[in-house]
Amino acid sequence: MNGPVGVGIIGAGNISDQYLTHLSSFPDVKILAIGDLFEERARAQAAKYGVPRSGCVDLVLNDPAIEIVVNLTIPAAHVGVSESIIGSGKHVWSEKPIGIDREESQRLLQMADVAGLRVGIAPDTVLGPGVQTAKRAIARGDIGRPLFASTAFQWQGPELWHPDPAFLYAKGGGPLLDMGPYYVSTLIHVFGAVAAVAALGLQGAARRRVHSGERAGQEFPVEILSTLSVLMEFEKGGQAQSLYSTDSSLKRHGVVEINGTEGTLVIPDPNMFGGEITIIRPLADSSATEQERLRVPQEGVLTGRGVGVLDMARSLRQGRPHVATGDLGYHVLDTMLSIEEAAASHRFVEVASSPGPIGSIESDFDPLEATL
Repeated sequence: MNGPVGVGIIGAGNISDQYLTHLSSFPDVKILAIGDLFEERARAQAAKYGVPRSGCVDLVLNDPAIEIVVNLTIPAAHVGVSESIIGSGKHVWSEKPIGIDREESQRLLQMADVAGLRVGIAPDTVLGPGVQTAKRAIARGDIGRPLFASTAFQWQGPELWHPDPAFLYAKGGGPLLDMGPYYVSTLIHVFGAVAAVAALGLQGAARRRVHSGERAGQEFPVEILSTLSVLMEFEKGGQAQSLYSTDSSLKRHGVVEINGTEGTLVIPDPNMFGGEITIIRPLADSSATEQERLRVPQEGVLTGRGVGVLDMARSLRQGRPHVATGDLGYHVLDTMLSIEEAAASHRFVEVASSPGPIGSIESDFDPLEATL
């Protein structure tokens, strides 16, 4: 087939604005329909972004011109909706995580494989010029051999701004499964597959309170660990220590530092598509007082969510693998569930899955160029 790839969206909630903003600016894809359980919400988003059709979920699934469906539902619904998409004969791009347990997520990947269809899994922030430029710097040897990483995500929690945050503290949510995919995916892009993990966890409060929107003042239960301290070991060598917390008054987002034999690379926030990339060199001798700091020029065109969908669309036409594969998404989930198990058991847990080769985005990848 030639020309732009037809895209449909299921789920018209908060995150859909970011996808619709960027996908509607990419010439190689065309958004044809939006569906949601709340049809009026789908119609409102369609009117806002000039999408020609909107309404129920089946409207998207039954549209023969749609090749890729973007699944923007809540985590607990990801696998069920993705299976419906595969069952309708369409490729699926799902928001992270791929699912909330291993068995159902493996079933989805097997279903897609039998059908000859593709599964792509967010985050696609790691496909942006920030992380990808840093990844190329590491591959060039700019910091020597990567040894270990430090990452941190901490603040008081999404209930501060989200109008309906309860699902973020239910099974499949929390700082690990909600924000962890950004950090774990980045570390896998740098070090490769995860071999084993250890962790300690705690729950800062049994109940939380909504701060904004129509539900402001309402309380909801917390079902997950809201703070986790994590150690990771990688198959090919290298280690990482990570903090995920929504129990912190101090806000620290986007801390990713890769320490190598010849320097430390500070990677931009993996929840963003770009940012400052810095290399810090070791002191030359005992008389030196300031470390050398080098800016790494960011390579590529900065856009936003939807880049992974675009990469999948172009890969379909070009007959090549896309980067954010279902296997990679499953390995991220497997790693995070292993972290939860490690926290519960106070022991190291081996990560059984392997994502296969980890692809990259070329420096000349331009989302705003018409290539199909």
